[in-house]
Amino acid sequence: MYSSAVTLPADPAAVAESLLAFWAEAGVDAMLLDEPVDRIAAGRIAPPQAPARKAPPPALRAAVAPRPEVSAALGQAQALAAEAQSIEALAAAIAAFDGCALKFEGAARQAVFYRGREDAPVMVVGEGPGAEEDAQGQPFVGRAGKLLDKMLAAAELAERVFITNTVFWRPPGNRTPTPLEQLVCAPFLERAIALVQPKLLLLVGGASAKAMLKTEEGILSLRGRWFDWRSADGAIEIPALPTLHPAFLLRQPAAKKRAWIDLLTFTERLDRPERSA
Repeated sequence: MYSSAVTLPADPAAVAESLLAFWAEAGVDAMLLDEPVDRIAAGRIAPPQAPARKAPPPALRAAVAPRPEVSAALGQAQALAAEAQSIEALAAAIAAFDGCALKFEGAARQAVFYRGREDAPVMVVGEGPGAEEDAQGQPFVGRAGKLLDKMLAAAELAERVFITNTVFWRPPGNRTPTPLEQLVCAPFLERAIALVQPKLLLLVGGASAKAMLKTEEGILSLRGRWFDWRSADGAIEIPALPTLHPAFLLRQPAAKKRAWIDLLTFTERLDRPERSA
């Protein structure tokens, strides 16, 4: 079992950053002010008119590359994913896909698709690759990945997983992938699920859980609860359990206990004997 000892950073700025990250992961997007604000009265005051923006010069417009058009990109992803009859073919389709802006904005080297067994009973779905993943071409190989491996090994899941993400290129600055970026990558992820045919899904982190379950709930509310993930056409339905991201656990070591409980719950269901009809 991995250690759950709490080590607090000595730097006050690091403590503040860790606390803010905790609340952001929990879904908090506002805070109380020192003085009350009458929002109704404030709403009666017309906001000042912003000055009209001037169009950028033609040279600047030409220098800015347009983002891929979402509906066209989604259609291309669906077509490429449908053609893939194996995980290897799907990996090649992802590498050739140009419809996700992350390929040109964040990735330095390559697409990052998966690692693990292609016939695994468990599919682990994270958020997106970081710098180490971009360099090595595999998901969860940095500090967070090493912690994830320890967690999976402690739960006796290490040799039973297929690990991937909701997007396959590194977001700039390791930021959270946007819903649109996840949307255009979703056909590839769904096709991976169809090819691997896992029994259960482990959704790691808030961005993964929200995208896969089509919800706005925060991860601290979702974690430890069972949901049913359904494919876009409704043909596939698989039980899914959200849990905390290992990067969050590195910032908040005290939360490891909750993640461990999630893994025990997950393993118990995975190994539960099938009921006869």
